[in-house]
Amino acid sequence: MPDTSRASVCYVGHATVLVDLGGVKLLTDPLLRNRVTHLRRTAEVDQAVLAGVDAVLISHLHYDHLDLLSLRSLGREMRVVAPRGAADLIRRKAAVRNVVELREGERVEIGSVTVRATHAAHHWGRRPFGVKAEPLGFLIEGDGRSVYFAGDTDLFDRMVDLGPVDVALLPIWGWGPTMGPGHLDPVRAARAAALLRARLAIPIHWGTYYPFHLGLRGPPAFLGTPPASFALALQEYAPATELRVLRPGESTTIG
Repeated sequence: MPDTSRASVCYVGHATVLVDLGGVKLLTDPLLRNRVTHLRRTAEVDQAVLAGVDAVLISHLHYDHLDLLSLRSLGREMRVVAPRGAADLIRRKAAVRNVVELREGERVEIGSVTVRATHAAHHWGRRPFGVKAEPLGFLIEGDGRSVYFAGDTDLFDRMVDLGPVDVALLPIWGWGPTMGPGHLDPVRAARAAALLRARLAIPIHWGTYYPFHLGLRGPPAFLGTPPASFALALQEYAPATELRVLRPGESTTIG
């Protein structure tokens, strides 16, 4: 039987996080390759971490969140939860059979865990296929604990309706030296933690991938700086929220 007392988070890297609530293992937005187009990964994924995954949560269709080759590597029978409109693409291109589509507000049960699709303020679509699906976040609840995975999103007022949460997995950066629209930066992520009334914040979407041309002499310095900025912003906007910074591959238990 699963160990229902166990709860942990492993920051695999970028937006890929392994959430284990009571023995139910959920993997978010798997991006597991060392090279993705012009991007390079700072360190290889420990494949042992991925053993026993029960389901994958896909937040939206952009290439660094829905990587079809990474998804295919997890097996044809892997259960996948994705935004409405994404299933056909996933079945055809990743050869995954078991895809469940959700709209904002809908829920699915995975073992003893409930996954609810939440709003995300991010742009739609996937080039060049023209497939569109509403971006999502996910609120994961089980064994008396709640974990919010934001996917890619900008700040939005209705975040306050999702709290309080035990753990907020908040994107604080990206893969380049600047951020585009529809994303959280360290300050906006701290404001999100305040809206969510998060007991614990774990920054994600940083420190993993970088453009090849910016790392000819090694990973660029900007990869490591966002957590310090996030820590300062949390002190201002959400001083009651505990911060735990995990580097890619690191794990922590959650109470």
